[in-house]
Amino acid sequence: MTQFTYAQVSKLIDHSLLNPTLTVEQLEHGIRLARAYDVASVCIMPYHLARCTELLAGSTVAPSTTIGFPHGGHATATKVFEAQRAIADGGTELDMVANISQVLSGNWDYVRRDIEAVIEVTHAAGQKVKVIFENCYLQDEHKIRLCKICGELGADWVKTSTGYGTGGATHSDLKLMRQHSPANVQVKAAGGVRDLDALLTVWQLGVTRCGASRTQEMMDEARKRLGLPAIDAPRQATVSGY
Repeated sequence: MTQFTYAQVSKLIDHSLLNPTLTVEQLEHGIRLARAYDVASVCIMPYHLARCTELLAGSTVAPSTTIGFPHGGHATATKVFEAQRAIADGGTELDMVANISQVLSGNWDYVRRDIEAVIEVTHAAGQKVKVIFENCYLQDEHKIRLCKICGELGADWVKTSTGYGTGGATHSDLKLMRQHSPANVQVKAAGGVRDLDALLTVWQLGVTRCGASRTQEMMDEARKRLGLPAIDAPRQATVSGY
């Protein structure tokens, strides 16, 4: 059995609040739940980021959101504006979707400029960028090329997927991305990691972050295995996504 501490597991999780059917009440509940379990970040729909930042103030949980989500087809200038708006709203980690159409078209100069523009404005503000590939639509050569570009541009993470494509994180993709990314670029898994054992497995593959909507179930199990008291957090029906 994999040995772990509570913090090692909790700080792997970016608690996902991106499902478009989530109500404001559910978003607020999710933010408070993430804070109670002391996860790495809350990745929330952009319109609620400023409120998320308020609710996480004083905690070690980072407010984060998405850029160009979920298909990556926004104009670069739109992605830059989204990044600027997110930073103004307190976002410290931005999950941007690469332009999938341009990747599949082989227009690598465009792809590089698109990613670079968001990284530049975000890093200038002292914040971090995760670049989403959406691997379910790509071939290995695309993924490897994206890892190379992200490494050269200084992305903080490369990320498998949005959680809303036709597939999520696979072990083969995670190994590939870790192999072809420089040591300073971390790897994030998203889509399909739904229990503690799956989370521990991707951690062993070199993943440092994982998008999750089943945070409460995973962290309750972690606390149980570690012999820690349960956290008194209200339960809520699980939604689809991530």
